[in-house]
Amino acid sequence: MSGDGQGRSHWFDDEAGPVVRPYAMTRGRTTSAAQHRLDLIAVVVTEPHVDDPEDDRTLSPEHVDIVELCRDAPQSVAELASELDLPIGVVRVLIGDLVDGELVHVHRPVPPAELVDESILRDVINGLRAL
Repeated sequence: MSGDGQGRSHWFDDEAGPVVRPYAMTRGRTTSAAQHRLDLIAVVVTEPHVDDPEDDRTLSPEHVDIVELCRDAPQSVAELASELDLPIGVVRVLIGDLVDGELVHVHRPVPPAELVDESILRDVINGLRAL
């Protein structure tokens, strides 16, 4: 590295501060230990027993932010990525870590294949009306 400051400018943004690459936040992982399938609309909720996540030295600042955001109100994976200004892949890994640590839980949407067919619901309604 030369002493002309070239290396510093590559890793430092004067307005934002030090630049941290997304893979550094996940320690190079692209999935969590026990891969959790997280749709963009899956809702993340902080577990009621979680007190102050900042006391846990194993959590990154991004982990703490997710726990705090989901404590105030349940958040979708997409909302968390937007709020934290992080790529979806990174947020999925971080949420997986928090699920494994039992700090948050995830409500997954019902897959379309498991939804009740609309015609069946109409038949039930018509049957009830006939009573």
